[in-house]
Amino acid sequence: MANVEHGGTAGNAFGAGAAESARARLRAIRIGLWVIAAVLAIRQVTVVLSTPKGERLTDLETWVGPNGVLHVKGSLYDSTQFTGTPFGGLVLKPLTRAAEQALGWGWTFGSLSLVVVLGLVVARALPHPVSRRTALLAAPVAISLLMLSLPVRNALYLGQTSIIPVLLVLLGCFAVRGERASGLLIGVAAALQPTMLLFAPLLWFTGRRRAVESSAITFAGLGALAWAAMPHDSTTYWVHHLAGVGLGGDADDLSNQSLHGALLRLGLNGPLEITLFLLLGAAVAALGLRRAIRYARDGQLLLAVAITGCVAVVVSPTSWQHQLLWVLLALVGRVGKKTSDRPMWPVAVILVMTLPAKMMLPNMAALFPLRDNVVLLAALAAATIVPFLSRTSEYYRAPIPTDYARPVPTRWKRVPLLPFLGRVFTRPNLLLELLLIRVGYSAYQQVRLAATGGTSAGGRATAEHHGDQILSIERFLHIDIEHWVNHAVFKVEWLRDFFDFYYESFHFVVPLTVLAVLYARRPGDYRWARSALGFATLIALLGFWLFPLAPPRLMPGLGVVDTVHGVQDFSKPDYGTLTALTNQYAAMPSLHFGWSLWCGVVIAVLAPKWWMKALGLLHPLFTVSAIVATGNHWVLDAVGGAAVVGAGFGLTHLLQGPRPRPLMKPVEVSMKEPVPATGRTPS
Repeated sequence: MANVEHGGTAGNAFGAGAAESARARLRAIRIGLWVIAAVLAIRQVTVVLSTPKGERLTDLETWVGPNGVLHVKGSLYDSTQFTGTPFGGLVLKPLTRAAEQALGWGWTFGSLSLVVVLGLVVARALPHPVSRRTALLAAPVAISLLMLSLPVRNALYLGQTSIIPVLLVLLGCFAVRGERASGLLIGVAAALQPTMLLFAPLLWFTGRRRAVESSAITFAGLGALAWAAMPHDSTTYWVHHLAGVGLGGDADDLSNQSLHGALLRLGLNGPLEITLFLLLGAAVAALGLRRAIRYARDGQLLLAVAITGCVAVVVSPTSWQHQLLWVLLALVGRVGKKTSDRPMWPVAVILVMTLPAKMMLPNMAALFPLRDNVVLLAALAAATIVPFLSRTSEYYRAPIPTDYARPVPTRWKRVPLLPFLGRVFTRPNLLLELLLIRVGYSAYQQVRLAATGGTSAGGRATAEHHGDQILSIERFLHIDIEHWVNHAVFKVEWLRDFFDFYYESFHFVVPLTVLAVLYARRPGDYRWARSALGFATLIALLGFWLFPLAPPRLMPGLGVVDTVHGVQDFSKPDYGTLTALTNQYAAMPSLHFGWSLWCGVVIAVLAPKWWMKALGLLHPLFTVSAIVATGNHWVLDAVGGAAVVGAGFGLTHLLQGPRPRPLMKPVEVSMKEPVPATGRTPS
């Protein structure tokens, strides 16, 4: 009895301690997320207010400034610079009496406050049941994502009103009590942005008919008020411009992410384009609203509202970039039966809504139609084809769990620091991997170029000075062989052509091939190898930033011949076709050699036959010969490349532990090895 009582007390104490520790971790995470949200908010305000006068809040200045359209006698729409409704002009007119500086500060902080309220409303609107962790962390995460999104950044920078209709609709659907109050807010939103009338069918077919009546009366009443106060403007907007069509910038501008804008960019115009737009718009509206109604009845009202907003983006004649917040809200839908597939949709939406389109897709003419309409495609997908899970689906709360490889014993007690990263054995989502690889490479290009001030020639003097230092070190070590190797190879045409081809072609082909084979045949090893490559590249970026270095081919007086681009005129050097796209002074460390060494190590470790291992090790040997022979790198650059690859594998081992054993089936996890709760038993 004493033992039982003692054991029970100890167990209770242990359980209480574990619960308290979990609460403390959750509290720390929550505080950290709120700090991130606050930092992002401060950054946005700083960017706007530090921008020179005349370059910030340009839309607001166009409307209410000393020479703004709201001051001019006659129609608001004579210049087509004002794109809002007559009611919007009526609301903004009192602001023309405000002091310019005070208006700018007030507008910026007011818009920021609206974004915070929007994030809080979205967090409260998540479909139930919601775990306590999700409820506590949702608000700061939502606010941070909103702050990072291009629509909010543009709205703050330009001084736009596009946040207000979105917030009014969300308040009407989730915050206020009573259908009449809900309809009132949605009616005001429609008076500011007429496409908000698309929410009427959603309300009607989900049983909120009084809200529909209230919103219709409010919209009609505010429109009549604006018509009485500004009859000429109202006639121009509603009759001559067909509810704003043709106002603002050119409809085929890239910032117009609507179906109408996409058709114009594809070269269609006239009656054919208008007919096609009306037919496709009607089809999207019918299908999208039907899906929205279904998800609303399923208990996912926030997703239904987001889908309806995406329909509005697609079918509106003009959906400017600052009006696209609805696409970001669509990430609340759950997609995928497997745990590994679940992040695909939210990550894709976040990337689309926070990064420039050119970072999402390569700069290839064949992909321009996709790149130019990437936000529209996301809205169209959310409205019509993305298979969001129903709450009645068995996979909604319990997706097929991730398989785990058997943990590998380690020499050090605290390795791995992040064990959940190292034991994953399930193949990751292919689309997500391709998207992250593309975005990661784009970021790599941008950071590499930014290391010299955003221009290829920036930092040239510093880079050449560092080149002299590297040459001095190599002479001291008696490894300054660049000039001799370069001229020896240059004299042998076939050898020169071979190394030029190898330098230009195999740098990307071999690593991508290795990754593809590992993904298809060895998913556990794929994660290990991909992580090492990513860490090595990040460390290399730090080297490019801290130590810009001119390669031998760009060192005046050294006499090294650029075998790839030709002999250089150093008074006006020609860096080849990538002059404006890459930093030519990012030589230390050499990722040409680093990536080839990564390929060699991975092949040597994983290849099943000795000749495959030997062939893999030949690749870094040929690469180091090519980078020196073509004059693109110093010998010490290759040493630097080897160092960052070694650091990449070291960090992977430290964070994820040793490479997982190649098990073909998931192992049963003991009680001492907790895994995330999924509601399913691995099979």
